[in-house]
Amino acid sequence: MKSAKKRTSAFAAAAVATSVALAGCGSGTDSGAGGTGSPAAGGVENAKVAFLMPDLASTRYELQDKPLFEARMKQLCPSCTVIYQNADSDAAKQQQQVNSALAQGVKAIVLDPVDSAAAATIVQTAQSQQVPVIAYDRPIPDKPADYYVSFDNEKIGAMIAQSLVDHLKEQNAEGGLLEVNGSPTDAAAGLIKKGIHSAIDPSGFKLLAEYDTPDWQPEKAQTWVSGQITRFRDQIAGVVAANDGTGGGAIAAFKAAGVKVPPVTGNDAELAAAQRIIAGDQYNTISKPIKIVAEASANIAYEFMQGKKPAGKTTLYNTPSELFVPTVVTRENIKEVLFESGIMKAAEACTGEYAKGCAELGIQ
Repeated sequence: MKSAKKRTSAFAAAAVATSVALAGCGSGTDSGAGGTGSPAAGGVENAKVAFLMPDLASTRYELQDKPLFEARMKQLCPSCTVIYQNADSDAAKQQQQVNSALAQGVKAIVLDPVDSAAAATIVQTAQSQQVPVIAYDRPIPDKPADYYVSFDNEKIGAMIAQSLVDHLKEQNAEGGLLEVNGSPTDAAAGLIKKGIHSAIDPSGFKLLAEYDTPDWQPEKAQTWVSGQITRFRDQIAGVVAANDGTGGGAIAAFKAAGVKVPPVTGNDAELAAAQRIIAGDQYNTISKPIKIVAEASANIAYEFMQGKKPAGKTTLYNTPSELFVPTVVTRENIKEVLFESGIMKAAEACTGEYAKGCAELGIQ
């Protein structure tokens, strides 16, 4: 277990370093993606920026991404207006929201696409009107956006899967794995899937079956896993789920079938996932503090709004990009990574049936 602790500590250190670097970006100096931080810089007073999210299946967009982006934009430009919309998994609706934002005269669009392929048309439409598009969390492979901000999704897939594989080997587990991927229309899900395979294909564990979950819907993941339980039952040693929603669906399927829940992965560090880890129902998740990407995308949007062209730290799909490194979270480090860091509050997580687990882990 020591090697696992070293890995998670290293990733936690990387996340802290990233946070410090971003704090420097927003300190009022004109360096990189940080912008100037002054309200009237570049003549963007009273300007509008669109922040367009993809779905309601993940609670993070309404509870975290939106308020964090809005707060950072308010720091950078108090007179600017954020036009927020959620497409609720409807690509056509997202196109309409983009058209509406353009009609309202936005100076930049931050877009988390419902359908990464369909979003190419959105990018083309916006760029034809000289409005830059910042791809947020999910890339747009077919038509380069002006910038891409995200955590490294391929690395996320590799990290959650490798963490699970290492755990199963330490436990001398036998059997095979189920793989519950994300939405087939989400390019980020494709990257996560690629990362998962990079870890499990050479692991020695047989891949029993895998599934691409439409719109990341937990209910659809649960239904599929239920079928695999009937098919494989005691052969299932673990489940690699691409996010906390699909992981939660998988866990619900095992409980409904009256079968012991094997180790199940996740991603996003949602409150419900943290509680499942505390209770021992979910093995891991990924902490990728949304504050990091929300604030970074606001910084980048603000630079574009001032007429600047921020340089990427790397390139993905021919798009200047900034990809942050996340942290694997298990029961071993959940106290340090999620609670002592201030990302999550014990008062929110350690309620009712989870109080006992929190006490065992020293979370208070």
